[in-house]
Amino acid sequence: MSEPGVPDVLLEGDLTLIGQITTASNATLVCESTLGEQSTRVVYKPVRGERPLWDFPDGTLAGREVASYRVSEALGWGVIPRTVLRDGPFGPGMVQRWIDTVDRRADGSGGLEMVDLCSPGNVPPGWFEVLQAFDSEGEPVSLIHADDPRLQRMAVLDVLINNADRKGGHALEGVDGSVYGVDHGICLHSENKLRTVLWGWAGQPVPGALIADVAEFATTLDGDLGDELSELITEEEIVALAVRAMQFAESAVMPEPNGHRTIPWPAF
Repeated sequence: MSEPGVPDVLLEGDLTLIGQITTASNATLVCESTLGEQSTRVVYKPVRGERPLWDFPDGTLAGREVASYRVSEALGWGVIPRTVLRDGPFGPGMVQRWIDTVDRRADGSGGLEMVDLCSPGNVPPGWFEVLQAFDSEGEPVSLIHADDPRLQRMAVLDVLINNADRKGGHALEGVDGSVYGVDHGICLHSENKLRTVLWGWAGQPVPGALIADVAEFATTLDGDLGDELSELITEEEIVALAVRAMQFAESAVMPEPNGHRTIPWPAF
């Protein structure tokens, strides 16, 4: 976060288009935000580039991205890179700090990504197998993810914000040692829509420190945080968020898949 009175390059910098992420469902642009001698790389998603979704008819995807970020910050977890709403070259949209990531295939280490694939029966120690399927060539594969506390915190956040689209490619291991979640445009619906690849902890108790944060968070939605979120999501969704937080704090257990649409497609 920027300090009061200090120019904010993310919020106030001039956005210069560098490129586009063509695999994204909605317009997703990579820009350089420059303010004086300061410069930082960002992701810019203009509202005008959003495709309407029948099951998320209220507000904007950009607004939901910012709301999810504010929930993460209210918890003190820093799971989501700093995200703001602002104007840009193609109108108002979401601007988010770019994350430089570890590429274990390119750096020669040969290690697995935080969410990855392996052949069935070869799940390494310290990893969860989420499901078995077939790859594009018809070969059997297992979808796996790391049993890592940084990733577990993201999975807990997903339950809280009701993330309907936690793909494997949305979990980024930063070069700074943190694990970040991106792409939160379809979160915070009032109905249960949790779809995620991070089911490894299903049915397991949540670490006490995380539950303590969730319990404290549940008490904040009647104050300034609730007012901030009301500019981004509906009152019904804020109430549902508060209920989820209270129920989650009471159960202190990760939910289990309860339907046929519990994993996003594609999974990456």
